[in-house]
Order: sequence, then structure tokens, then C-alpha cells
Amino acid sequence: MTSGPHPIGSASPSGPPRAISSAAAIDFAAAAGHAAGRSLDVRWIHGSESAKHNTDPELQVHHYDERTVILRQNMAVNYEAPFLFLLFGNERAVLIDTGATASPELFPLRRVVDELVAGWLARHPRTAYELLVLHSHGHGDHIAGDAQFAGRPDTVVVDAAPDTVRPFLGLGDDPDRPAHLDLGGRVLTCLTGPGHHEAALAYYDPFTGFLLTGDTVYPGRLYIADWDAYVATIDRLIAFAAAHPVSHVLGCHIEMTDRPGVDYPIRYTHQPDEPPLQMTVAQLHDIRRALGEVAARPGRHAFDDFVICYRTD
Repeated sequence: MTSGPHPIGSASPSGPPRAISSAAAIDFAAAAGHAAGRSLDVRWIHGSESAKHNTDPELQVHHYDERTVILRQNMAVNYEAPFLFLLFGNERAVLIDTGATASPELFPLRRVVDELVAGWLARHPRTAYELLVLHSHGHGDHIAGDAQFAGRPDTVVVDAAPDTVRPFLGLGDDPDRPAHLDLGGRVLTCLTGPGHHEAALAYYDPFTGFLLTGDTVYPGRLYIADWDAYVATIDRLIAFAAAHPVSHVLGCHIEMTDRPGVDYPIRYTHQPDEPPLQMTVAQLHDIRRALGEVAARPGRHAFDDFVICYRTD
């Protein structure tokens, strides 16, 4: 496993991709936005009344399209049940987050990812292919599986600490200046997003129109550690979405019920009445208005689609 701000192979993450098998190259730029209207009407695994008797897979695998996979961890393995994202480019794939459980016996993330990569390469042969492991932020339920990728060939795991990941991606001191990550034709925009966590990042994929927001925005409890930074991050996401076609705003958890303003209890492992994972740009504006109403008052503040949780101690 390689950590830190090192280039992948012979190219920097934002630089030109290495030469690959040209016969298999995909023109991502020409296909940008091709899946913007694709449905995300998915019945996600959501736990069971008896975690002991839960029969869901450790990881649910949903192929949004041929080049984009969304995974969800089983609540019986860890109540956080985070979502992970695997995106394939011409030169490399990126896995964003590694879940809430370290043990490969309980949570076989490496095996599942290896199978997905092998299947994709069987359909899209390459002479060389790499895996980059990044994170939405550094909380334990998003980095626990990192060690499973130790020793995996052609793999770079980037530590989630801000002084490591930001230089790796090319993010500087200006929080409003994004960086770009080239997966080989599929170029993600990387945005700093502190407020929930100092190392929080958002990723935009023009191929699908996904805006991946980690724990900063999702249908659940929005925990704010730094109020001013969080407000600035929401403003940054709104401004970015105004200038780019966003199909879905995708965070890493579902904690709300399908009843307005009602969330599931913390550590609950059965959520049969969840709302969709995907949120909208309009809901980004709802969050911004809610922040104005809360006005940095500590406490728990419930709104229809999310709960703002702000503590100052």
C-alpha cells in the first residue's frame, strides 16, 4: 500500500494519462452527462428487525451504469451502513471511501472490489490498470477498510488527513479553487468541503452528473463541527451546482425516515422506510435556508429532509 501525495504510476493525478490499449479507450468527454436522466430508484438493503438473522449481503452492489458502481454496507455489520462509490476510467478506477469495518471476514470489501475490477477489465481489456483509494473525509466509518488494500498491486491508498490528500489532489490554500483528478479521460472535479470534518471533500463527475458530498450533505443528521466553514462549504456547493449540470447529490448515509423531519434513532439497524439516497440541488438551497434559520444556535434542529446538529463543546 502506498500512502501520501505520490503520483500514480508515471503520471500525476491531474496530469495526462499514461498510454493504454487504445482499442479499448472510452471517450468520456464526448459522453459527459449521458446518464443524467438515469433512474436511481433503488431498494437499498436497510437492515432487519433481528441483526443476528439478517440475510443481506455484506455489501450491496448497484451498477448505476457500466462504469459507475454504488455500494452499501450491511447494517448488521455496522449500523452506519455507509455508501461507497467505485468509478472506472480508462487508466484507473477510484474507490471513494472504504466503509466502517476493518475485518475482511466481516466486510469483504477488497474481494468485492477485486471482482468488480476484474469483471470490468474482462469487458474492457487494458494492458495496465490501477486502483486509487480516496475518501470523502477521515471519520472511522469511511476509512476502516483501508488496510484491506495493503499489498494490492497497482494500488494507491491516500491517507484522508488534509495535509496528505489535499497536496495529492492538487488542492491549495484557496478553498474556492478546485482540483481535477484524471482517471484516464474521466476527469473528476475535487472540492474542499470542511465544516463536518476538516478533511472533507466533494467530488463531481461530469460523466454521470454526480456530486458526491460525503457526510456534508445527505438525508440524515448533518453534524457540524465548524459552523462558518460548513456554511461556506454549502455556499461553495451551491455555486458549483449553478455552473455545472448536477443529476444527483449523493452523500454517504441515509438516516431519515420517509416522514418529514423524522430520523431513525442512532445505532438503529432496521430502516425499512428510508427516503432515497439521492438529493437535489434544490435541497442544497433548503439546507442553506435552514442554516440561516438556525443561525449557529447549538442543538438539534429538524427539517423535512435532514436534521442540523451543531455542538460547540
